Amino acid sequence: MSSETSDPTGTAAPHGPLRVGLIGYGLAGSVFHAPLIAATDGLRLDTVSTSDPARQAQARAEHPQVRTVDTPQAVLDRAADLDLIVLASPNKTHVPLATAALEAGLPVVVDKPLAATAAEAEKLAALADDRGLLLSVFQNRRWDNDFRTVRKLIEDGALGDIQRFESRFERWRPQPKGGWRESGDPAELGGLLYDLGSHLVDQALTLFGPVVSVYAESDIRRPGAEADDDTFLALTHANGVRSHLWVSATTAMLGPRFRVLGSRAGYVKHGLDPQEAALREGLRPGTEGVEWGVEPESCRGRLGAGSSPQTGGGEPVPTLPGDYPAYYAAIARALREGGRPPVTATEAAAALRVLEAAKRSVAEGRTVRLAG
Repeated sequence: MSSETSDPTGTAAPHGPLRVGLIGYGLAGSVFHAPLIAATDGLRLDTVSTSDPARQAQARAEHPQVRTVDTPQAVLDRAADLDLIVLASPNKTHVPLATAALEAGLPVVVDKPLAATAAEAEKLAALADDRGLLLSVFQNRRWDNDFRTVRKLIEDGALGDIQRFESRFERWRPQPKGGWRESGDPAELGGLLYDLGSHLVDQALTLFGPVVSVYAESDIRRPGAEADDDTFLALTHANGVRSHLWVSATTAMLGPRFRVLGSRAGYVKHGLDPQEAALREGLRPGTEGVEWGVEPESCRGRLGAGSSPQTGGGEPVPTLPGDYPAYYAAIARALREGGRPPVTATEAAAALRVLEAAKRSVAEGRTVRLAG
């Protein structure tokens, strides 16, 4: 039997907050989506679906006005009382639940990856277009502090013509944690290629556009692990830029988060954007006294040419603040005013084509060419 708060159902006024149903309250739902939705003007977290009683209690404790239900269907049954569905559920549920939500007449935000294949993503995009509904993918790391800084340096011409883009999301986790994210079942879409790799490929495409060839290496290194935990991708973009991307849980010494090399200068940045750590600690955007997304000056990347940042080469560059709240602010604006969402399903499909090519490259031991 579903557990609900006493929050009345009612119907939102035309200019009242948009009511959001959130499916899933694990890491993605509780740490990222729910806090960011709750912090966004014009959005109200209305309903959370999770079958775990402890997570239901957690959701009500963290968001006292929310109602909790046991199943995704219980959220979809409330379609007439909701304005947006957010899917923070396991990867294998994204396509069927997004399809059901769109068919129920609801706009949808889906955590990455949108689907297993580009074809599935394109089918969802077509359904959303046919219904005139918003469909967006939560690629929050476009709003990481370091990525925002890289993007500005490129746009300002500080690096000259970009030749090579290196991006790493490395961790040292020698023992598998288990769960569906590390499952070897292909249906689960586990492993780092589709998890962290979705972010790095999306960032590379955002900066440099379409990819014409993909080479990949992928390993399962940890005893007892079932899915890839150490993967490398080499992408060649249509404009000639080469992107080298690493995702790993087995890196004993971490490399720079970014190294971007251009004809005029290079930029090297270590460390991770602080927003995920802040959210995990219970901090929230807009909290009095909290400078959201701001890192210490000691973490700044360095810009220069002909020397190493490790020996003091280059000049420190102020890092732009991280801004995850911008994603849901843009979603609210798109729902109110119409227009393009901050991340489209078509963009997600382009990233999935690269991930699929990477899988083929690993399986066949060759560079895979992409058409178009």
